[in-house]
Amino acid sequence: MAAEPTLIGSVQRALHLLDAVGASERPVPAKVLARSVGLPLPTTYHLLRTLVHEGYLCKLDDGYALGSQVSGLRQHTSRHALLPRIRPVLRALRDEVRGAAYLSLYVDGDIKLIDIADGPAAPSVDLWVGVHEAAHATAFGKCILSALDAVGRRDYLSRHQLADLTPHTITDTRVLEQRLSQSGDVFNDREEYLLGTACVATMVRTPGALGAVAISLPARRLGSAQPQSLRRAAQRVSRALALTS
Repeated sequence: MAAEPTLIGSVQRALHLLDAVGASERPVPAKVLARSVGLPLPTTYHLLRTLVHEGYLCKLDDGYALGSQVSGLRQHTSRHALLPRIRPVLRALRDEVRGAAYLSLYVDGDIKLIDIADGPAAPSVDLWVGVHEAAHATAFGKCILSALDAVGRRDYLSRHQLADLTPHTITDTRVLEQRLSQSGDVFNDREEYLLGTACVATMVRTPGALGAVAISLPARRLGSAQPQSLRRAAQRVSRALALTS
């Protein structure tokens, strides 16, 4: 017979309080919460103070409501729900083009790398500079920047320096704007982020999401990149995003 799991009562009680607050459309007073979960009022206050301190609840004049950390959990949950749908697409793209495949999304004003499909025969790029700091030097970053309106792109570029990563990196905003307007639906960087490496990307867009699918290759193989394979993968990812949004 399997042994009974060891449970931590204080964690259980805190989760029950979160459930009770989340089930209500209005802030819930401490006394009501104590009654609903069957806890002594002093214990309830102790747990509520901890949950407020950690950001999982917030205290309002008329009771307790869910805090900002819960919103963050919801975003992470949505992202994790997306991974089982997009990972097979990225792996298929990796195997087809023999290069690491990436999905990045524009989230809360920044470009975030969501997933990578790589392997021994298709190693991913050494991300020595954070993706959010290198949009100007990556194919998927330029792809996303091109999709922003003039105000959104100006805001992004005002918050991110065009760092000089290699001798090939674009560091002039006017030159970058010109490249963004000339690239069509497929963008590339040839050794702009990392010497010896090239990247090709195309856009992913749904009513609720903006991003890019990309592949990285040795720079000498840039000419062998397959835009149609990339576009097909982007279409499949767009459908997956639409289903999870």
